[in-house]
Order: sequence, then structure tokens, then C-alpha cells
Amino acid sequence: MAGSNDLYSPVMSDALVILGAAGIVIPVFNRFRITPVIGFILVGLLVGPFGLGRHVFEYPLLTHISITDPSGLDVFAEFGIILLLFSIGLELSFSRLWDMRRMVFGLGSLELILIGSSLTFIFASIGQAFSGALALGLALALSSTALVLKISNAATPVGKASLAMLLFEDIALVPIIFLLGALAPHAGADGMGNLIHTLGWGTVVVVGLLVFGRYLLPPLFAQAARTKSPELFLAASMLVVILASLLTAAVGLSPIVGALVAGLLIAETEYHSEVEQIMEPFKGLALGVFLITIGMSIDLLVVWENLYSILVATVGVILIKAVVTGVLLRLMGARRGTATETGILMSSPSETTLIVLTAASSAQLIQPGTAQFWQIVTAIGLTVTPLLAMAGKVAARRVDTVEAPHHPSEEGGKPRTIIVGFGRVGRLVADMLTRHDRPYVAVDTDTDFVDEGRRRGYAVTFGDAGRGDAMERLGAADAAAVIITMDVPVTAQRIVRKLRQQYPDLPIIARARDADHAALLYRAGATHAVPETLESSLQLSEAVLVETGVAMGPVIASIHEKRDQLREQIMNQGGLSEKPALRSGQMREPERV
Repeated sequence: MAGSNDLYSPVMSDALVILGAAGIVIPVFNRFRITPVIGFILVGLLVGPFGLGRHVFEYPLLTHISITDPSGLDVFAEFGIILLLFSIGLELSFSRLWDMRRMVFGLGSLELILIGSSLTFIFASIGQAFSGALALGLALALSSTALVLKISNAATPVGKASLAMLLFEDIALVPIIFLLGALAPHAGADGMGNLIHTLGWGTVVVVGLLVFGRYLLPPLFAQAARTKSPELFLAASMLVVILASLLTAAVGLSPIVGALVAGLLIAETEYHSEVEQIMEPFKGLALGVFLITIGMSIDLLVVWENLYSILVATVGVILIKAVVTGVLLRLMGARRGTATETGILMSSPSETTLIVLTAASSAQLIQPGTAQFWQIVTAIGLTVTPLLAMAGKVAARRVDTVEAPHHPSEEGGKPRTIIVGFGRVGRLVADMLTRHDRPYVAVDTDTDFVDEGRRRGYAVTFGDAGRGDAMERLGAADAAAVIITMDVPVTAQRIVRKLRQQYPDLPIIARARDADHAALLYRAGATHAVPETLESSLQLSEAVLVETGVAMGPVIASIHEKRDQLREQIMNQGGLSEKPALRSGQMREPERV
């Protein structure tokens, strides 16, 4: 009987609910290409104490599908944040972190100070005491490390700016909590002394971790690698991250500082990719637990009773943070799209906001009711963060419109080619045009592709070729040709059709997925449609013929002949007897060898 009672213990029941939620939420939301972040928060709303848990006493069977002890999940939620910071450290390195020092301590500090000051001023102006206004301002100025870094890509300009600001906020969390303690009405004169003591010992621990880790971790993981045991690798990784977190927590620092240092140390070893792969599932599950706890903290009845005030507060905080962050990034030289997307992404409060609000309430800087109100605002802000991320991408595309070319569409007497889409294929086309001294300009709707292309020296701009007068502004009327490289069939067909209607004589070369797609592109007005599947088959045939001893000349001639036959078949399939007319001297059929 004892075994039966253990089986149905609250801990086992809660574990089954969480695992069941993960098993349902992750595949369902991935199926619809929606981040599972929203799913986990909704699960928390449903199964938490303000959802099904509210009716456990009326319907005891609900015990098995609801969370009966929300506080018992706190340690798992905190562990999820620790693993997240550990994974961030694995993706970084000391050299990269050193390169980011100006962004972390420059951009990061300015963002926290400006937003914190703005919110403090607003709270003080509506009657909040200065100490309480400062506590609320600093708490709400923080942004969610767990969600922002989960959503953004640290390799993009938006991800880099977000990472720099979030790293500084995580570092500043401990001084903020000590500052609030020193401002408390009951605080003694030793408040600042405790802060200095903690920072001093924290520095000693971090330096010790860096020194000993450099010498101890390589042999530790080398020994784990010799055993060829994934379990031992996992155990060694967990040992390092937990030990580092406990050491920093023991001296009063946040455990996430130790987790970040542990990740940085392992990133310097040759085993970091193996560790990252092994830890990934645990990080995702622990982060899911954290998100469920956020959902469980929202009482929909309280939200409904104070709906207007909560909505005004939530929207107000989001707007202030988005505007201040966006303007700051713009002043520091970021593109309009990057500044807009980063500002909106960083605009919601943070999981650490809840920690600071609790500390402020304990220090009697704010009333418990005030703390509860802003905790609900924070939980709602965290819930809508994925939606803010999507809104940020849309807004970035709107504000980062196509810039009118400052140079004519013909350079050195040569008409310019326009490349629509600047992914892998677009870059390759640009390389070949450059090699043969043909001017071009590329356009793409993905800000990441645009930023990366500009960093590498390509002539690429942001814009949507299918909207408005984007192609006209790029000089399509006088272009040598337009090359459609995007791998989105419907969009490619729409752009080809629109271009053919506006520019009847413009050569349009389009990338096609297969013969059927190529036929549709020809029907839409493409001059040439190049099916990837057929071209790869022709290249394979060419390689085989050459390797088996056939002379190169006959091989090339036969490949050209076969390509012409296939093109004719595709055009007949598309209902065309001949290709659209070309302007004299601009494009010709490739001559047969």
C-alpha cells in the first residue's frame, strides 16, 4: 500500500502533468510553427491553482491533472534558467565576450539606466515614494533572458544587441537587490557594507572558477570522452554547472553567474559541442517548467476585476521600454529595422522582475498589493513576449523599407542585374556576377540576410520585391535582368507575373523547385526557369561521363542539348510555344559547343 501511496503522491502527480504537457505542447505547437513558449504558459494557466487547481476540493479527480504544489516547482524553474545561462556560455567564448565588452557595459548599462530612470520618474510623479518608485523602475526595466534568448538568434544583430543588454542585466541583478535592501526603512548602516562584502567574495569565487577551471576541466572531460559513455559526459557537465552555481550562490551572487562562467569555461575546451548536444533536452524541459510556473501565477479572476488598470500598465511598460531601447540603439548606429525589432523584443518585463518585486516588498519599499499587481503585469508581459517578437519582425520590415539607389542603374555603361532573394543561391549568383565584372544589386525581406551580406561586402538592400514600387525604385526598367532566387514557389510566381506585366521586355530568370514549378513560372512570364532537380541530374551526368573517359567537349555539347530538350518539354507543359521576347543584345541562348 505504501508503494501505491508513493505512486499517487503530489510530487509524482505534478511530474506526470509536466511531462504530459511537454509531450503535447511541443509537437502540437511545432506542427503549426508556433513557439511552444505560449503553449507552456497556457498549460500553467489551465492546470495551476487558479485554473483546474481551484476546483480540486469539489472534484478530487482533478488532482491528477493539475499542479497541487506550485511552490514545489520553483526549484525546477530556477534550474531551467541556470541551464539556459549555461548554454549561453557554451555558445560564447572568452574572446567573443571580450569583444562584446563595450556592448555589454556600454549599451547594456545605458539601456538599464535610461529605462529605469524613465519608469522611476513616472512612478514618482503619480505619487509613489521615491524608494518604491526606484524599486518598481529597476524591476520593470529588466527583460526576460529566458524568453528573449530562446526566441532570438545570438548570431544576428538583434540577437547580439539583446544578448549584450541581458548579460548586463543579469550581472546587475545582485547589486539591485542589495541596493533595495539598503534603502529599506529598517535597513542598518551595514547595508552598503554587505554589498561590498558580497561583490568582493563574488569576485574571488569567479576568478577562482576561471583559474581552476582552465586546468581541471580539460582532463575531466578527456577522461569522460575515453569512456565513450554519454551518461558520464552528462554527469560531468551537470557536476560543473551545479558546483559553479552553488559556489556563486554561497557568497550571495546569483547562481546564474556561476552557470554562465561554467559555460564559458567548457566553451574553451574541444568538448563543448558534445556537452551542448547532451544538455539540450534537459534545458528545454527545465525551461518548460519555468514557463508553466509563470502561467500558474496568473489569476484570471483578478485580471478580469482589474482588467483596465492591468492592460494600461502592461501596454505602458511595453511602449516605454520599446521606445527607449529603440531610440538608444538608433543613436548608437543600429539600422532602423534592427533598432525597432530589438526594442519591441526587449519591451516585456522579466522573470527576474518577479525576484526584484519580491525583494522590494520584503524591504517594505512597496505595499504587498502593489507587488501583486505588478507581478500580474509581469506574468502577462512574459506571456505575450512571443507575440511581441513576431510584431517586432513585422515592424522591422515596415520601417526598413527599400532605400532608393543613390547611383544610376547602369554602372560604367553596363546595365545592372537585380537579384531577388539573398540566401545561399543569391550569394552564389552575386559572386559569379562580380567575377565577370557585372554590376548587380540584391534585395531581400530577411534582415539577417541583409545584415550578413552587407558585412561581407555585397550590394544588398532590404525590401519586398512583391510589394509597391520596390522593383521600380531598384531600377527594373533599365536592368540587364532580374534573377528570382527565392525558394517560395507562390511568391516567386507572383513576382514574375507582376514584373512581366510591368516590364514586357525584361529578362527574368527564376529558380524553380522542379519541372512542374518551372512550367508555372514560364506561364507567369519567366524568360528562363531553372529547375533545381533537373540541373542537379545534369551535373551528376556530366561528372559521370567525364570520370568514365568521355571527352569534355562532347560531354558539354550533350548536356546543352539535353537541357534544351528538357526546357522545351517544360515550356510545352506550361502552355508556351516560345519564350518571351528578349531585348536585343541583353540575353542570348547559350551557344552549343
